[in-house]
Amino acid sequence: MNQILYYILYPVLWLFSKLPFRVLYGISSFCYYLLYYVVGYRKKVVLANLKLAIPGLSAEEYERLSKLFFRHMCDLIVESLKSLTISEKELRKRFVYENLEYCDELHEKGLSTFIMCGHYASWEWSFMMPMLVPFHGIGVYKKLKNPHFDRLVRRIRGRFEGVLVPNKEIRQYLNQCNENGVKTMTMIISDQSPKSKSFRHSFEFLGHETPFFTGTEDMARKMNYALIYLKIEKVKRGHYKGTVVPISEDANAEAPGAITRKFIKALEEQIRKEPQYYLWSHKRWKHHAAFQKLMG
Repeated sequence: MNQILYYILYPVLWLFSKLPFRVLYGISSFCYYLLYYVVGYRKKVVLANLKLAIPGLSAEEYERLSKLFFRHMCDLIVESLKSLTISEKELRKRFVYENLEYCDELHEKGLSTFIMCGHYASWEWSFMMPMLVPFHGIGVYKKLKNPHFDRLVRRIRGRFEGVLVPNKEIRQYLNQCNENGVKTMTMIISDQSPKSKSFRHSFEFLGHETPFFTGTEDMARKMNYALIYLKIEKVKRGHYKGTVVPISEDANAEAPGAITRKFIKALEEQIRKEPQYYLWSHKRWKHHAAFQKLMG
């Protein structure tokens, strides 16, 4: 059944991805209207998250930010589908990088690197980065249950010289690269929310104690990897900028938790500046009493 569904949907997605951007953004605007005004998809979740993260705003301002977020989220959906066939030339024009020379410096020092980034702006379009740096590029992801769509995701994100490795296999994969003398640059979305049974470490995030995975920091210590933050900004509709920001070249010289705190601080600065580009539709504080109260 999964295979049949894949072979039905794939041609549709491929044809959709071939549409010009002006048409795709017209579809995005229609989807925004449908999701926000008709379906009401996760409106209460978005509003509760905004009230927790940015207290003290007026009802009108919360509504304005909520609408801006939904517009951006719909853009992300059509942009992700466009990734199936977007050309290298087009992607280079729409996602530009700054301070890539720092990556060259790390490679010259013989340091493999972890890239930490959050669910902010367009993390999806950053998959072009491997072809711009002198590393073997890797993206960490959660494997999909449907093997056909899992293969599709890996094909899309690996179009520009990178590979996708499941999160449960990344340590083994990196160890093999180290044994073979391959210098790697591994991108990890570092603001994923752990399940309740996996709570081990929490940090203050946007004014609230929040659980975070610290696996990236732990691996960097064990493997002597450098760490950078990829600061992704939305310049305008369909155009983004990714800036390479150093975090640490010696994880073992940092106090426990310091690297994760640096990442959180960098992400917070972006959210406070332009909150509409963060992924507010996820229940980031679902275990907090304040969130549950706002949800009613």
